[in-house]
Amino acid sequence: MPTLFKRSREIRNYVRSHRCEKGHAVGFVPTMGYLHEGHRKLIRESKIQNDLTIVSIYVNPLQFGEGEDYERYPRDLQRDIGICEEEGVDAVFAPTDEEMYPERPLVSIEIKGLTDVLEGKLRPGHFNGVCNVVLKLFNIIQPDRAYFGEKDYQQLKVVERLVKDLKIPVEVVPVATVRDGEGLALSSRNTYLSPEERESALSLYRSFLLAERLLRDGNRDANFLKEAIRDFILAHPHVRKVDYVDIRDEKLNPVQEVKEGDRILLAVWVGDTRLIDNWRVGDAKV
Repeated sequence: MPTLFKRSREIRNYVRSHRCEKGHAVGFVPTMGYLHEGHRKLIRESKIQNDLTIVSIYVNPLQFGEGEDYERYPRDLQRDIGICEEEGVDAVFAPTDEEMYPERPLVSIEIKGLTDVLEGKLRPGHFNGVCNVVLKLFNIIQPDRAYFGEKDYQQLKVVERLVKDLKIPVEVVPVATVRDGEGLALSSRNTYLSPEERESALSLYRSFLLAERLLRDGNRDANFLKEAIRDFILAHPHVRKVDYVDIRDEKLNPVQEVKEGDRILLAVWVGDTRLIDNWRVGDAKV
């Protein structure tokens, strides 16, 4: 059973004792809980590369905007601790809001060109909340390596730049998106989907395969591909709205002509559930 900590001071002392007294390398997997196979993959990567693996479970209110799903976001700490035990996690940090934010933070972190596009443009303040909690968790845990899924690709790029610009002594390790057998990217929010909505949600993955076929046929114009993807997704019955379809390079710069290694990024409402996904061009030979 992993050791459960709820106080910053206690988890910090725990990590310090392992690093200083035993020379252990520390891996860290930050999550908002309701763990799934994608989280298991992050944990397994950490277990391979480190002596000690710590998982945080905290639904961060600062990264939810007004009218978003903070209150209904799925939570089940005991279930999550059970999964951590199955995966051999050493410690779980599950702080309260009072522990993380005894006062409303006055610090605001903006990374120009990364936090004001795509998700950041549609959800003002979202990445400020992400940067705030990630930086705070890094300061509390002080890991050697931290593991982030490529499913939240923009978040990954934001965290990488945060670490680079502020010279935070942690290695950010990207881990590939985990999909179910039909291609749906795993997400805690998938639990919101009805069976019929889930079928329509598969259009996101299938739109990536469509894009790969169009690219194979010589269609490399980004605007053409974006429209084709949008039209394909909107043709599905439970898709309510497409927030964006975009294609950018690996550093999230806009592109006009699509090449291998670029990223297709989507945000789509299926029923009342907002799903995001992305795809590295060239990852499927169709």
